[in-house]
Amino acid sequence: MDGGEVSPAVRRLLYALHDAAQRPAVAVPSSGAGTAPAAPVTVELTADQAALLLGCSTEYARRLARTGRVLARRAGPAWLIDPTSLDAYRKGHPPP
Repeated sequence: MDGGEVSPAVRRLLYALHDAAQRPAVAVPSSGAGTAPAAPVTVELTADQAALLLGCSTEYARRLARTGRVLARRAGPAWLIDPTSLDAYRKGHPPP
């Protein structure tokens, strides 16, 4: 990472994540008695998206997930990375 400007695609992704985080949660009407409430929606990043944000290779982003340096989970062959954890890593903090 050279400290320069991020690409327009990364900038759009960051703005979209920021906007989504600022919006209040929308209540989903229940479909009937005995139905469990909907789980909260979380936004996760793919290893490709995380690599774009970090300015590194996709393999390095996967390694961060695999070694626990960022909070992540496997969904089939893909790693899904928690954006808050990724932001903490970028700032040099341990994962929340």
